[in-house]
Amino acid sequence: ASGRPEPAGAGSDQPQYSGRRANTQVGLDAAGKTTILYKLKLGEIVTTIPTIGFNVETVEYKNICFTVWDVGGQDKIRPLWRHYFQNTQGLIFVVDSNDRERIQEGADELQKMLQEDELQDAVLLLFANKQDLPNAMAISEMTDKLGLQSLRNRTWYVQATCATQGTGLYEGLDWLSNELSKR
Repeated sequence: ASGRPEPAGAGSDQPQYSGRRANTQVGLDAAGKTTILYKLKLGEIVTTIPTIGFNVETVEYKNICFTVWDVGGQDKIRPLWRHYFQNTQGLIFVVDSNDRERIQEGADELQKMLQEDELQDAVLLLFANKQDLPNAMAISEMTDKLGLQSLRNRTWYVQATCATQGTGLYEGLDWLSNELSKR
């Protein structure tokens, strides 16, 4: 098997899902959140425009049914993020690895979010997106600039990704599904 999600209703040997998991995907605008969501959902690249509000899709992978809330990242709508955090078990934070000018802004938003009571028990998967670009920051540099080493009482993981090619996305979901299955 390729490890890719099967379309809903594919065949009569439908797997039994071990649970529906709520995951919220956020990040600064233009980080690649919507591209990631639809690459996972449809297996293809879709033309995106800035998300105002949210997209929500169910992605089935390895016997877990992920409900992914993809919330727009423009600065004026970031205060609305907190309204999507209820019942979130996995927080997916998408960062543009090539955007050095806004990495501190991303770090600030991430730290703010992690203070939210609703996310107290959520695991953090960070997609370091756009790793295909020549000036993309290395994972170690991003980990440092985002202040991840200072996180206490939080399970987190950084996965290098390229949304347009699909690289790293399923590896990230593997980690997330393994962590959520422990709960």
